[in-house]
Amino acid sequence: MEFIKKLAENLNKGESEMISFLASAPLKYKVYTIPKRTSGHRVIAQPSRELKEYQRAFLSLFKLHIHDAAMAYREGLSIKDNANKHRRNRYLLKLDLENFFNSITSELFWSVWKIHYSVPSDKEKVLMERLLFWSPSKSSSGKLILSIGAPTSPMLSNFFMFQFDVSMSDLCSNQDIVYTRYADDLTFSTNHKDTLFSIPKLVTEKLKEHFNDALNVNRKKTAFSSKGHNRHVTGITIDNNGNLSLGRERKRYIKHLVHQYLFNKLDKEDIHHLKGLLAFAKHIEPFLITRLEVKYSTRLIAQIFEESYE
Repeated sequence: MEFIKKLAENLNKGESEMISFLASAPLKYKVYTIPKRTSGHRVIAQPSRELKEYQRAFLSLFKLHIHDAAMAYREGLSIKDNANKHRRNRYLLKLDLENFFNSITSELFWSVWKIHYSVPSDKEKVLMERLLFWSPSKSSSGKLILSIGAPTSPMLSNFFMFQFDVSMSDLCSNQDIVYTRYADDLTFSTNHKDTLFSIPKLVTEKLKEHFNDALNVNRKKTAFSSKGHNRHVTGITIDNNGNLSLGRERKRYIKHLVHQYLFNKLDKEDIHHLKGLLAFAKHIEPFLITRLEVKYSTRLIAQIFEESYE
């Protein structure tokens, strides 16, 4: 089997050893929950250390098709690049896909795979499924889905959405609309008034066309905005001049934490949180760092950046 042979060579393991390991791979996950940003909890399924090793080997061997509109999980791209695509447009629409990773089943994956590549033999197909998908039922014969936590899931989700991204990009290009997708966040922008109001219906139609009823738009998170109001793209604010910003509240929060740090009022965890926020600010709105250096001294800001995680 070509797939197993390549993987075995990459990992320096015997093929029979690998086949034996993959037989129960969908059960080799540690499952826990984390709170969502707004409400509820997100289920994380973390593969075992050895399974992650297998999955990373897969990533190094197989380069799957990913559309240019997919901005997440690609080397050299970040949420800043995603926001930059929309900063010069006056009108903005944001859509969110429900339960994105966990909605991608092994069956749906193969329906997309066969559009691009030849389908492997039944035995090889089963082994690949077991390598890449998780069984939430904890049964070796249970339904297999992508997990939030596996190193392969980001790339597979981008590949899975390739044809949808092609369809939306073509539709949007014909209407002078910019389209990007950052994982489950779909963003559309244009300078033509009222053009975006037809997009939610088109997205729903295209999702049904490509995936039947497997993927759906979270209507509660559909948001239209325009210049003169707050425009946010994947956590970044676009101001009225088309500049990227952290937003007023986040900047105020960072300044507050720096002030607290100055008077030794932050514990180790808060300091590390502040360090991360400053690194984010340096990437998105570097002028804020300059202003903080003027107010609190370059030495103090450098000291925060140099804080260790020990």
